[in-house]
Amino acid sequence: MTKHFVKTLLATTLLTAGLVKAPHSVQAVDKPFDGQTVKIGVVSDAEEEVWDFVAKKAEKEAGIRLDIVLFTDYVQPNVALQDGSLDINAFQHIAYLEDWNKANKGTLEPLGFTYVTPLGIYSEKVKSLDELAKGARIAIPNDPTNGGRALLALEQAGVIEVDDKAGILPTVKDVTKNPKQVKFEELDAAQIPNSLSDVDAAAINNTFAIDNGLTLKDAIFIDAKDLKSLPDEYKNVVAVNKSNKDRKVLEKVLSIYQTEAVKKKLLEVSKGSDLAAWE
Repeated sequence: MTKHFVKTLLATTLLTAGLVKAPHSVQAVDKPFDGQTVKIGVVSDAEEEVWDFVAKKAEKEAGIRLDIVLFTDYVQPNVALQDGSLDINAFQHIAYLEDWNKANKGTLEPLGFTYVTPLGIYSEKVKSLDELAKGARIAIPNDPTNGGRALLALEQAGVIEVDDKAGILPTVKDVTKNPKQVKFEELDAAQIPNSLSDVDAAAINNTFAIDNGLTLKDAIFIDAKDLKSLPDEYKNVVAVNKSNKDRKVLEKVLSIYQTEAVKKKLLEVSKGSDLAAWE
């Protein structure tokens, strides 16, 4: 299979799935959904602020009321979406969604892209990963997808090497070379910022970094300076239960999100870290 064919197939698949909108696909400004409510789950103050902005647009442009529910971890928003307590959620990338489905026999699907953020490695003790001493302790998220991404970032930085067979989901068991004898502290992603002073370095998801006063400018390494090189699996999405994927009101909410105004809001709230992934 040629690379050209793969790229064409991927583009066609994403367009069909609604992850990338075709030109001129946004509905005319009217209120065909007047009075309808959509319940959405998010996991950070920053995401809540962006969706508050989207909610005002949805009410004004389409008469849709967005009921935003703020969660404090990465598990409950998917549980709530699976059991029908939510209509959509917006906090995760495709890799995490697919892993959650596999582990929980879930039926969740991406409805469309939201934003993408490079993963940052932060430290209060060194200014470069090259300065890490032997036996240094590095905190990484304890969920498979974000933990795997953190390990790949450390490989990209030259700290470790991982088995290529592990793909985008390596674990610490897949580390094949560790010349600095780094010790990994696997913690809940939301708790890592609070543990930054206790370790030599830490991989912190951007939503939690922002909530704790950090930006990518503070990171000593980021994994995707060239976002085009970042796999689609690491791009965040609006997720929906398969049973609700054809609800037109959810597609309308997505189209309101995927606009220039929201793109600017993402940049403002994230201080330039979160970039539109639907373009």
